[in-house]
Amino acid sequence: MFESLQERLGSILNGLTGRGALSEADVSAALREVRRALIEADVALEVVRSFTDRVREKAVGAAVLKSIKPGQMVVKIVHDELVEMLGSEGKTIDLNAPAPVVVMMVGLQGSGKTTTTAKIAKRLAERQGKKVLMASLDTRRPAAQEQLRQLGEQTKVPTLPIIAGQSPIDIARRAVQASKLGGHDVVILDTAGRTHIDEPLMVEMAEIKRASSPHEILLVADSLTGQDAVNLARNFDERVGITGLILTRMDGDGRGGAALSMRAVTGKPVKLIGTGEKMDALEEFHPKRIADRILGMGDIVSLVEKAAENIDAEKAAAMAKKLQSGKFDLNDLADQLRQMQKLGGMGGIMGLMPGMGKMKDQLANAGLDDKMFGRQIAIISSMTKAERANPDILKHSRKKRIAAGSGTDAAEINKLLKLHRQMADMMKAMGGKGKGGGLMRGLMGGLADKMGLGSLAGGLGGGLPDLSKMDPKQLEALQKQAEAAGLGSAITKGQSGGSLPGLSNGGLPGLGGAKQSSLPGLGGGLPGLGGGSLPGLGKKK
Repeated sequence: MFESLQERLGSILNGLTGRGALSEADVSAALREVRRALIEADVALEVVRSFTDRVREKAVGAAVLKSIKPGQMVVKIVHDELVEMLGSEGKTIDLNAPAPVVVMMVGLQGSGKTTTTAKIAKRLAERQGKKVLMASLDTRRPAAQEQLRQLGEQTKVPTLPIIAGQSPIDIARRAVQASKLGGHDVVILDTAGRTHIDEPLMVEMAEIKRASSPHEILLVADSLTGQDAVNLARNFDERVGITGLILTRMDGDGRGGAALSMRAVTGKPVKLIGTGEKMDALEEFHPKRIADRILGMGDIVSLVEKAAENIDAEKAAAMAKKLQSGKFDLNDLADQLRQMQKLGGMGGIMGLMPGMGKMKDQLANAGLDDKMFGRQIAIISSMTKAERANPDILKHSRKKRIAAGSGTDAAEINKLLKLHRQMADMMKAMGGKGKGGGLMRGLMGGLADKMGLGSLAGGLGGGLPDLSKMDPKQLEALQKQAEAAGLGSAITKGQSGGSLPGLSNGGLPGLGGAKQSSLPGLGGGLPGLGGGSLPGLGKKK
């Protein structure tokens, strides 16, 4: 979403951090570029003006610490103002009200209200153990009510039975009544889509509000909307009084202007963001983490949380046990590749790692993209059980059959087998270190030492903690410790090479000093590919 803005701001701020001293003219020139970058990203003009004015006010005459270069101070000020613009603290859906808590979803046609309704219901049911009822009030769009019913079946969340001919206001009353009788904690009302100027529908929405007395009114907005997002948010706030925003399609290639503008203009917090089509593709909105991503500082906490959610602890433990004996066949490699895909693929992981944004393009140019994972999984799936368990039996005739079955060629099969051999050798070497958990300690300890987090690794017995049992404060403490080690501030340290800070050779941690030119992922493999998918990262939620 923010890639183009990230590139523009990164190049502007890198120019500042490289200088020993900054004049007022330097700051003004940089802010002109920042202003242009934000306008090109479709941020509302009034928001851009107030943002650059606040940065200028703080940057000119700012008290600069002796240990920090002036350029780094400007980067910090820009970062702090970005966080302020996005909302200083992340807020979630407020359920602090007598049951049933009524949540009303409003927004334009096609913004993703119905899908988001089902996503929220699934999230509340699975993560907070709430009993949720969904009700579709959209009597205008063909099959809208049927769509929500099917999504309810898919997510195992009950929906209000459809009665043909009922008006939206009657359905709202019936939904609240049914949720009281059924002992539901939350009832989510999915209203009909409307346009700004559709007066009858706006009146109907106000009537639904009076009939159902919602505790939360959430505006679902498409993050690809652009400058018009500001008018949209204002109109809905004036007519119905929204309590929060949900931005959909944050995984798209839009310029991110809506996300940056709507909070600043309405003063209403962005509560959730939709990051994909699947029912679990919904994330909490953390302003500081988003600001870190925009400025290329990475987002370690989100990466760790994502790993904790997606990695099955039992599978990871079984894998670690198997690897300790030095065994690593093609089935294991396929599992590793699927885990990488679950975590967002190469691009998703790189985007969340500090200072790695610039390496994404280098990896893509070398053919190390998410499509490569798909091709490699296809090759492994085209093999027999015996071939996957013992790759040494693969001769020319077998390779020819596998290539035909997977739509690849012999060269790609040889590349995969070479990768497997290298990883198997590494597993064998690490499997022999110490009794039990040698692999885990070797991988995680080496990674932590390279990152300057030796004390953290020591305190955890050489491995990562069970993150499902950590509260947000502990995760934030982990992030702060990472930042103190230089992980959260790659850009402020002037890392022009796009490598992790503290690694003089520009390589990835734990790869024995693999240089960028040796294309990590082919040599020793990325961390996580060879480590049993980071075993011990907590139970699957």
